[in-house]
Amino acid sequence: METFLEYLREVLKGIVREISAYILRKNVTENKKNTLRCHKQKGGSQDKG
Repeated sequence: METFLEYLREVLKGIVREISAYILRKNVTENKKNTLRCHKQKGGSQDKG
């Protein structure tokens, strides 16, 4: 019975790890898309003075 519980615990750890990695990866790709939208370059010359 103890070996079954250890096996179950390892399986659950793996599932949680995969879900966490998926969510993190999804958030990183969404952040990259947002930053590309924010940093558009404007054409023409701009005077700062």
